[in-house]
Amino acid sequence: MGQPRSTQRYRPLIPEADAALRAAIVRLATRFGRYGYRRITALLRAEGWRVNHKRVERIWRQEGLKVPRRQPKRGRLWLTDGSCIRLRPDASQPCVGLRPHGGPDP
Repeated sequence: MGQPRSTQRYRPLIPEADAALRAAIVRLATRFGRYGYRRITALLRAEGWRVNHKRVERIWRQEGLKVPRRQPKRGRLWLTDGSCIRLRPDASQPCVGLRPHGGPDP
């Protein structure tokens, strides 16, 4: 036949703990949406799982999990003192210093 005996005897083992680990990874990923596989690994270890980061990354990819991109703060510029400056003028406030088209210069 041309095949080694070891390939005929090999049966892939799917441990039952793997299903529970998958469920725990998906649960934590949905709860903490901006966490990646490294932080999920730390949370799993804190829960008592003895798990390798490479195993979590492999399951992460197989489950199709992905961290969403960070959304920008639209229209605002935050300063270090906690105050905020609007980049666009607010429509509710009157415009001061604008003159109509063709009007005289002051």
